[in-house]
Amino acid sequence: MSKIKNLPKHKQPREKLMEKGAENLRDSELMAILLRTGTKGKDVIKVSREVLRKNPTKNLLALNFKDLAKIKGIGSGKACLLLAAFELTKRALEVEDNNLPTIISAKDAVAQLQELRNVKKEHFVVLYLNARNQLIHKETVSIGTLNASLIHPREVFKSAIDCLAASVILAHNHPSGSAEPSEDDLEVTKRLKEAGKILGIEVLDHVIVTKNAYFSLKEKSLL
Repeated sequence: MSKIKNLPKHKQPREKLMEKGAENLRDSELMAILLRTGTKGKDVIKVSREVLRKNPTKNLLALNFKDLAKIKGIGSGKACLLLAAFELTKRALEVEDNNLPTIISAKDAVAQLQELRNVKKEHFVVLYLNARNQLIHKETVSIGTLNASLIHPREVFKSAIDCLAASVILAHNHPSGSAEPSEDDLEVTKRLKEAGKILGIEVLDHVIVTKNAYFSLKEKSLL
């Protein structure tokens, strides 16, 4: 297997990067640094050129694991490395996927929950977020009086697992008009937060919405 260090000195992308800076490397040379090794009969530069011929630079950030892993010369390890580099690039550029709304505060969450302000029954809704706090899914888990026996972790976190959510925001409405959390509200929050810790999915907040107000357990240090 041909490695970068086995290439002639003047063809080694790393040496060129250190001497002239990353901005002076060709796309294939930058890709070669990430891939590190080629395949039998093809050095890493040739493999890099083939990858870029099939996937132009402007399309790289849209590739997923399956797209990369099926390319000859890129196994699962290299696919993971490339995806990590692409994701860091997107975050550095603040690239948003499909203009998904970003949820940073309780007010941002409430903006996605306006339908709860006027319903007559309690609705328990979960906002599912990716690692950049973008809303990727919203689901009504339960309708009716909120209590710990009705809201089960499996209903909340099944969708989180299905859509690969990094975190969730819990929400429900109080048709009575009072936004203050009840004992059941606090118990449900505690139970789901503990379940989330086990699954590695953080519960960021529990927001209670009324017709004219809202209450954030996180803002009140009750989470």
